[in-house]
Amino acid sequence: QVQLVESGGGSVQAGGSLRLSCAASGNTGGIIRWGWFRQAPGKRREGVASIQFDGGTTYADSVKGRFTISRDNAKNTHYLIMNSLKPEDTAMYYCAARVSGTDWRGPLRDSSYTFWGQGTQVTVSS
Repeated sequence: QVQLVESGGGSVQAGGSLRLSCAASGNTGGIIRWGWFRQAPGKRREGVASIQFDGGTTYADSVKGRFTISRDNAKNTHYLIMNSLKPEDTAMYYCAARVSGTDWRGPLRDSSYTFWGQGTQVTVSS
């Protein structure tokens, strides 16, 4: 099992920045991909960004150029740096980890991920 703990959420004004962190513990040796997802009230959970173990990244169109995902494999931690935040970025943000053997549906599909954190709230005011 892998445990994921997010941190770094909060409230900012539009145009501001936040950095989310996701620390993994437990049996982390099999993690091959990390992801960030978000869910706003009344909406479906959507994929925001994903990073492979070798560094390859994928972003949702809505965050390209504003968000950056990175990872520190030695620390079993990955990050989501969010710049130029907009009110529509307001959501609960979840980190996820994929291990081999999980069905693959694409880098921004939640069904491609094996383990999930509890979430951290991001609120952007106009």
